[in-house]
Amino acid sequence: MILGISASARKSGITSEAVKAVLQASGMEYEYVSLTGKRINGCIGCTGCAADNVCKLQDDWNEIGGKMLKAEAIVFGAPNYYGMINALGHACLERTFSFRHRDVLSLKGKAGVVVSVEYSTETQNAVQTYITKMMHSNMMKIIGSAAAQGYSQCYTCGYGASCGVGNVVKNHGFLEEIKSHHCPPRFDAQKEALDQAYRVGKLLGAELRSKK
Repeated sequence: MILGISASARKSGITSEAVKAVLQASGMEYEYVSLTGKRINGCIGCTGCAADNVCKLQDDWNEIGGKMLKAEAIVFGAPNYYGMINALGHACLERTFSFRHRDVLSLKGKAGVVVSVEYSTETQNAVQTYITKMMHSNMMKIIGSAAAQGYSQCYTCGYGASCGVGNVVKNHGFLEEIKSHHCPPRFDAQKEALDQAYRVGKLLGAELRSKK
């Protein structure tokens, strides 16, 4: 079973669509989990997990962590916030520290796919780099990656057309109204991203079928 995780706080945004595209292309059984509305704290360094590789901090991450352990592969997607992975995605991956103690790496050998959503060419690959780093630290086997273009909240907050510090004005100047042609493309209109998601999904499926 493949576990797909969208770390975006937006339930039906580009990150979720990209992760689902990879899962569907795999042709394998999968489970999709959105972190939208989840309460996931960062690691507090209590070291309570050192004895048994089980995180003692109780919140919504524990169930997700359990799913990670049961999955054969993990497709992890996250958006870029302020030039780095968003807080939910960071916290979720940070908590996998509990899986690596006493010469045990609980995620070792699991297949992984990295899905990153960047809103600016200035921050290209920041999310991909971090997710890759965390998968490597857990000694997972990364099959590949897919990247899509996202958009900042400025396009949907209701004030972006006239906000001098926002990305809409930065990209288009002051507007009377934000129209569809001003907005970054939807995921289903991003051919390169669609191709990447399909390709890596197919590779992931082939990898898992070869093990069977």
